[in-house]
Amino acid sequence: MATNPTREGPPPEVTDAQIAAMHDDPRFADLKRRLFRFIVPATIGFLAWYLLYVLLSAYARDFMGTVVFGNVNVALLLGLGQFVSTFGIAWGYSRYASRNFDPKADELHDAIHYGDDR
Repeated sequence: MATNPTREGPPPEVTDAQIAAMHDDPRFADLKRRLFRFIVPATIGFLAWYLLYVLLSAYARDFMGTVVFGNVNVALLLGLGQFVSTFGIAWGYSRYASRNFDPKADELHDAIHYGDDR
């Protein structure tokens, strides 16, 4: 685990060679994999869910107009579900990033700015 150096003031200068070397670092590849493990499935899932909502709104008007209770119909519930799922994905990403992404990103940041501590 990387030490936690003080990050006060401007960061040390980083050369292009250091940045290029970091891209070849296996920790950087692991960091990208960790990010894509959440982002790709969440994006595909949300876009599929949104597309389903749009298609149902356009082509299944009778179904979307089905009254669930009072003045609330399926379209309203699915529309509100879009907001709920958006906030759910944001909350889930925040938890995922703080557990699986941020510690490794901090470690990589410290390695490039304060020296490699493998």
